[in-house]
Amino acid sequence: MKKRILFILFALTALGVYAQEAAEAVAEGPEKITFLNLILQGGWAMIPLGLLSMAMIYFIVQNFISLREKTLLHKEMMPEFLDMMVDGKVLPALEHCRENPAMFTLVYGAGLERCMDDDVDYNKVKESVEEASVEQMTQLMKPIDYLSIIGAIAPMLGLLGTVSGMIKAFHTMGSQGMGKPELLAGNIGEALITTATGLVIAIPAMLFYFFFKKGFNKTLATLGRNLGFLFDALEKRKMPLAFRDLSSEKQNA
Repeated sequence: MKKRILFILFALTALGVYAQEAAEAVAEGPEKITFLNLILQGGWAMIPLGLLSMAMIYFIVQNFISLREKTLLHKEMMPEFLDMMVDGKVLPALEHCRENPAMFTLVYGAGLERCMDDDVDYNKVKESVEEASVEQMTQLMKPIDYLSIIGAIAPMLGLLGTVSGMIKAFHTMGSQGMGKPELLAGNIGEALITTATGLVIAIPAMLFYFFFKKGFNKTLATLGRNLGFLFDALEKRKMPLAFRDLSSEKQNA
């Protein structure tokens, strides 16, 4: 996980350095182009693109905070819950889940609610767990999907700004001819800046979208595996093999 984050930060840094070098190369001339001048030259399309860039940063930070595996799974609770399942203590386990709300405890608690009777139907337990998993997945996937939406909309807004700039350029050529090239250059600059801005927003948005989606799918797989261990322990009233010291049991046998 940390290696993937470092790789993404390195890639974004390299992209930023390359963009800065390209801007400096373009800015060589009698007047240096500043960042504010680029925004102003981009025209009306820079306003929605700026809002999209702020939204992208917000969802990236939110996903980094809310999608941490430690926050979602609470693996430190597994030994205690396993002991409760082996001893058949369903009610204390359910109370513990409600005292510590998280994706793992909410889904696990939904299954425990079907285990309160002496005659437990594990098919209904499985259905309840699946329903709760879908509910949690839908809720937690929303901020990830928003990054995909931003990655799709930003280039289209940039392209719309490009079309607007080119229309202005042709209008300038038609009304004033080629006598004032600085006006024509301003319209063409607007067209190019909005396209570049849309791509600069879309590339990291899609990059982080796939990064968070892959990590969340892995977390869901781990959740399903842990829940399987817990309900197997409840059904069979013994510790799963993955949590037993087989070497000591072999020596005692």
